[in-house]
Amino acid sequence: MDDVVDDDADDEDADEPVSRGGTATQTRTKADSADSRPKTRTETGRVGIFGRVARFVREVVAELRKVIWPTRKELLTYTAVVVVFLVVVLTIVAGLDLAFARGVLWVFGGSS
Repeated sequence: MDDVVDDDADDEDADEPVSRGGTATQTRTKADSADSRPKTRTETGRVGIFGRVARFVREVVAELRKVIWPTRKELLTYTAVVVVFLVVVLTIVAGLDLAFARGVLWVFGGSS
């Protein structure tokens, strides 16, 4: 019934349980999990500011190559839809603004 590996807390060289996100627990020795040599700067992921900016630019260019660009006809259609939607929303907001302005002047007695 117990499938979990029991570790001895007294022994520091004993196997360490390694969880992989599942329900099973695997074991790994300390010698397998870490090298005895120190890691170099590139292995630890520490890169200077210019290296990070260059990597960012490379990743942006790579992502832009994946984009499916719209054709001219699609672009004009999308633009027309956005402009019509903005005109409708602008009309609604302007109408409500006019109605509320007149309502406030009517309630508080503005000079008419």
